[in-house]
Amino acid sequence: MKKVCNFSAGPSMLPQKVLVSIQSKLANWDGIGSSVMEISHRSKEFLMIVSDAEKALRTLLSIPDDYHVVYCQGGARAQFAAVPMNLLGNNTSADYIDTGFWANSAAQEAKKYCTPNIVKVLATVDGKRTVLPAKSWKLSSDAAYIHFCSNETIDGIEIRDLPETNKPIVADMSSTILSRPIDVSKYGVIYASAQKNIGIAGITLVIIHDDLLGKAKTFLPSVLNYTTLVDKKSMFNTPPTFSWYLAGEIYKWLLAQGGVEAIHMKNEKKAALLYDCVDTSNFYLNNIHETNRSLMNIPFQLTNSELESSFLVNAQAQYLVGLKGHRNVGGIRASIYNAMLLEGVQSLVDYMKTFAKDHT
Repeated sequence: MKKVCNFSAGPSMLPQKVLVSIQSKLANWDGIGSSVMEISHRSKEFLMIVSDAEKALRTLLSIPDDYHVVYCQGGARAQFAAVPMNLLGNNTSADYIDTGFWANSAAQEAKKYCTPNIVKVLATVDGKRTVLPAKSWKLSSDAAYIHFCSNETIDGIEIRDLPETNKPIVADMSSTILSRPIDVSKYGVIYASAQKNIGIAGITLVIIHDDLLGKAKTFLPSVLNYTTLVDKKSMFNTPPTFSWYLAGEIYKWLLAQGGVEAIHMKNEKKAALLYDCVDTSNFYLNNIHETNRSLMNIPFQLTNSELESSFLVNAQAQYLVGLKGHRNVGGIRASIYNAMLLEGVQSLVDYMKTFAKDHT
């Protein structure tokens, strides 16, 4: 079967080289006579996998020594609850930056544990949606932390700057982690579900500063308690071992690509190619301002929406899959995470130009 180009927002495309490597070792990992899926999470073999994965991740993101790396279950949605229950301490409020569906979902969950101050930051400039500069965000003085989603996968809108504040900044980076360089030291907590740039569903990365431990509510479930997870090295309960192993393989693959800086350059080329196709056509449109366009998730519409179904059916026939927009907004969406090759985006662009020509 011909390999498809998977533009799904997640679970997403994985690097072909990683898949082939895993396949070759699946039944007999590293010559031990067992699959990596069968060995104990406390065995010396798996602990070596864990150690290597953390070293690779710390190298990729230049994570300072006073930050802990832990892995949780329950996806990013579990972190919507874990963040306030771990970080509020004696505070009763936190700032939530509202950029769209996922930011709003986090705020709605936080309402169970505190009074979130919903900070409206979306605006329209030249007829296109954008995010107001961080210096203009109306933050509260009594917030325990400031939470935002760095990239809204549904709307294709991305936050590019950070506020000047002495409050811990918490970022849901599920769809941007490892796609571009970040300064980890500017954040209190970074969390990201795995099924986009880290690997497969089942595990969630959390990077947390040491100063933010020990603030958890007493009713917080132990499996979501950051202090417990740090103390138990993410093994308070049996972790999703295969997801963890695959994350480590992705980290090593990224290092072999030249690291985050190198993959960022490739991502910018992919995004520029696709956005240029949309912008130079009267057939397609994107309503996000250039200053905040997503690098990873590129939604667009056909000016004649009646052609969407035909566009998707014909795209699948060309082995271009996962292009249907989110059910809440419709349209088309191309997610171009790290594993998507420039050639894959070029194939999509070629198809888009041909489809437009045939239907004009």
